[in-house]
Order: sequence, then C-alpha cells, then structure tokens
Amino acid sequence: MANISQPSQGAWTRMLPSSTAAFHRISALLTLAILVIAFSFASPAFLSVNNTLTILLQTSVIGLLGIGMTMVIITGGIDLSVGSVLALSGTVTGMMVKAGVPVVPAMMLGVCMGAACGLFNGFVVTKMKITPFVATLGMMLIARGAALQLTGAAPISQLGEAFGVLGNGALFRMVEMGDNGFPRVIFPGIPYPAILLVVIAIAASYMLRRRAIGRHIYATGSNEEAARLSGVLVDRTKLIAYTLSGALAGVAGNVLMSRLITAQPSEGVMYELDAIAAAVIGGASLMGGVGGISGTMIGAFIIGVLRNGLNMGGVSSFIQQIVIGFVVIGAVYIDQLRNRR
Repeated sequence: MANISQPSQGAWTRMLPSSTAAFHRISALLTLAILVIAFSFASPAFLSVNNTLTILLQTSVIGLLGIGMTMVIITGGIDLSVGSVLALSGTVTGMMVKAGVPVVPAMMLGVCMGAACGLFNGFVVTKMKITPFVATLGMMLIARGAALQLTGAAPISQLGEAFGVLGNGALFRMVEMGDNGFPRVIFPGIPYPAILLVVIAIAASYMLRRRAIGRHIYATGSNEEAARLSGVLVDRTKLIAYTLSGALAGVAGNVLMSRLITAQPSEGVMYELDAIAAAVIGGASLMGGVGGISGTMIGAFIIGVLRNGLNMGGVSSFIQQIVIGFVVIGAVYIDQLRNRR
C-alpha cells in the first residue's frame, strides 16, 4: 500500500491546477469585472464606499458557505443543508447569549452545533451509504425544524451590543464628533466579516493545496476507488469535508445573526443555492475532483455584485432569483462541456 502522505504522482494528476481550470477562473474574473463596470455605469452610487462595504458584508456569508461547499463538491458530494444549519447555529448562539453565556463562548457553541450537523451528514453518507443529495436534504429539514422548534418560530432579540460587534464592527474605523454634536464617520473601516472571510479563505486554500488532507479531498473526488487503493481513508476524508462545511455554516450563522443583532430561525432560506452557485461559477466541478477556494471567492463576489446591482436598479427579488437560476444553469453547462473535453 502506498504511503498516504506521499501518493504516486499519477494518482493525483487530476487534482493539479490545469490550464482549463485557470482559464475558467480567468473567465469568472472577467465576468466579475464586466458586472462591476456595467453596474457602475447604471448607477453612480454603485462604486461608492458605503455600497462597496455593503457588497463585502453581503458576500461574506455567501463566501463562508461557499468555502465549505467547495470542499464537499470536490469530494464528489453536495451539501443542501448549509442554509438550515446556518439558522440553527445562529439560533443556538442567540439562545446561549440570552441565557447569560458570554458572546465568544456562545458563538463557539454555535459553530460546534454546525460542525455536529456536518459530522452527522458525513456519517449518513459514509456509513449508511445514503447519497449526499438525500442525506443533506434530510439534514436541511431537521436543522430548520429544530431551529423553529427551539424558538417557537419567533426571533430572539435584545442580545446586546456585544453580540453585534462581529457583524457590524470594522477595523480602522475613524469617527469624530461634528459641530452639531453628532458623530461623523471619516473612514468606515474594514468590516470584520470581510476580514474573517479572507482569513478563512487563505487557511482553506492552504489546507487544500499544501496539506495531506487537501490532497486526499481532491483524490477522493477524482477517483474514489483509486484513492482508496492508494491508501487514502476515503470515509474519514468525507467526514472531515462535511464537518468543515457544517462548521463554516455555523460561522456564517454567527456573522449573519450578529449583523441583525437578532437570532432569526427563518434566516438562511435558499442560501445553499447561492453557495453551490459560487462554487460552480468559480470552477468547481459537480463531478468532483476539481475546484479551488480562489475561484469560489470570485463566484461569491459575482453573486454578491449581481444581487446588489439588481437591487440598486430596482429589480424585484423574484426577477433576481430568475437571473441567478440562469447563471447557475449556465455555469453547470460550462462545467459539463469541460468534462466532455
């Protein structure tokens, strides 16, 4: 049996960056640039500092979910539960804060709840041999029902200013008192959610490209049987991928609920589709074995910019769903063409 940490080069050929994958990322980046230019011409306020910060905040949640989704998709799976797990994790955090637990430990408990949901997904997929689509669909219903049952379908409010620091705080924010006695923002600062997204994206990219577990994730999605014969613990690799996806959904839940300063059990509906769209637009293949964090970040910003620009243009949320749906179909079609080649 081959050494797990030093597999043969032939076993990992598909995981290495290819010119096709690089071209896909460049195409996504060009698409993002075209959207930014088009919306900036359509609305002069699109490139304003405040709107740019709004896009960063909106994209941070999609990006966090997309990172976890990318890992699962690379293994050849899918996670339909991230939106519901986001709501459950944020609800658990809110309940802990309401019960008197300090904010940081409460948020850690929320992330642990998300990780536990992801671990359960992985267990059902690997041990019960249920397809990822059905397994995570079941968890989507379980997590959403648990969040609504725990709260009686009512939001948890009055969580205090400390709870809103993560979602609404910013690094290097500069404020001074004006002559009228009201504070005036000189520099809005870099939002904490955006900083958190960058840190997690860098860590996830390093793990996928430089650590053994990352190589195993790619190998599992490229050819599961070949990976198993090469010494990869395929079931453990899938468990780790789903657990990380759940944990990142927990982090996203904390960020979103902190922005609202209210724990909403009904939040996160359809967020899993945005996460899948971000990953696929960024170059992840639903066939497994292909994908990267940098591409997912580009995909997340495409979704964020598209939603923001359409909002500023007065386009209804229903039309936005139609547009995003066509974008997803187009991205998957391009992925199929790439696989045929």
